[in-house]
Amino acid sequence: MKTWVTITRENVGSHKVVRMVPADEVAIDAGVKWAAAAVPRHYVSADEIAAVLRELGKPEAAEVLSGKLPVSKRTRSGELGEILATQFVARELGYRMIARLRWKDGREMPMRGDDLLGVRMVDDDKLEFLKGEAKSRASLSTSTLNEAEAALLSEHGLPTPHALMFVAARLREMGETKLHMKILAAQLRGRIRSGDVLHLLFTFSGNDSLRLLRDHTEAYKGKIRRLGVGLQVPEHQAFIRRVFEKVIRDARAR
Repeated sequence: MKTWVTITRENVGSHKVVRMVPADEVAIDAGVKWAAAAVPRHYVSADEIAAVLRELGKPEAAEVLSGKLPVSKRTRSGELGEILATQFVARELGYRMIARLRWKDGREMPMRGDDLLGVRMVDDDKLEFLKGEAKSRASLSTSTLNEAEAALLSEHGLPTPHALMFVAARLREMGETKLHMKILAAQLRGRIRSGDVLHLLFTFSGNDSLRLLRDHTEAYKGKIRRLGVGLQVPEHQAFIRRVFEKVIRDARAR
């Protein structure tokens, strides 16, 4: 993401807040291309698309992808926010992430569990977890941050059992059996402590979220480390529309 946004960081006590914003229209155009390239693999694996292309052809492969994409503005907004957050966590923070939208029951159906659950191995015996909430709003408000806060503080601030089991199962299917077993052991043996967790509150909005995130982080009294990240794209709704339109256009042009 740092290829198309300007990033500023500041400390808020022992926590951190990050603001990301495109510098101009050229940067926004670059962001649309960047996001449109990232979106497809969050809904369909590269192996599946390759197999459909090989066995059935380009129109069918495009149809497989477009049939997975949400249609409503609200769902597109929320899911693009989650995708952008997932990319940030994987690329900028180095946690192993799962493209969980591939396992939705329906393209307009919400998923249960934590929006974001990342994991990384510090050494052979220790795991670190990221528990995150992603919020996408044309105009971000304090009430939206409070809603995310409630989700972050569920399960005493630790990753939810459902999210842990889901991620562990997906990793096993992908052949990452060592990490799968480490997650299960940490969960089932009660080895996850608050010091092993980072909370991420990721916002994607049309308005500047820096002050809101700063004030919200200052008011946080918990012991788990907190990172607030605000991605601001002034033409929020237009950006979302352009991204999904480009995803579909690119799929049909392959």
